[in-house]
Amino acid sequence: MSPRERNLLLFFAAAGFLVLNLLGFGFMKSKRAELDRKLAAAEQKLTTAESSQTNAEQVADEMQWLTDHEPAPVASQDALTELQQFCETEANNAGLAIKTQKPLDTDETEGRHYHRAKIQLNVTGREEALYQWLDQINDPAKLRIATQLRLTPDAKDDTLIDCTATIDQWFVPVTQ
Repeated sequence: MSPRERNLLLFFAAAGFLVLNLLGFGFMKSKRAELDRKLAAAEQKLTTAESSQTNAEQVADEMQWLTDHEPAPVASQDALTELQQFCETEANNAGLAIKTQKPLDTDETEGRHYHRAKIQLNVTGREEALYQWLDQINDPAKLRIATQLRLTPDAKDDTLIDCTATIDQWFVPVTQ
């Protein structure tokens, strides 16, 4: 082999070596980027799992309370009727006069475990009687609260208070 042929062979070998290194480097770089993406996704998944675990620990007592106090399933109309009768009875027991009652649309959103019956009452009475009534109405163990209150002095008698209250009762609907 002549020196020119040997130099040419060395040149081609060096060029081949450089081309293989460049291709190998590109392949290695793409694999490294793929592994970095997988690592970032795994770290995100771990962070989400840790956050979920922390939240689960925080709400475990609340979930247990709900389990202990969950009402029996009831039809929507029955829940509204029971709520209306309860509010009437308690208002009469407290010595309040009921001016108006207005059943509101029941929140029956599909996919939710609890539905909500609502009624709006306008009552008049003395301040102490009104607070006694509200104390009876607001009962977390029965999943019942007054979600909206508007108190105004009575137009005819300054010793009386007019109260417009929206009472909500959460209930478990009957499954069909």
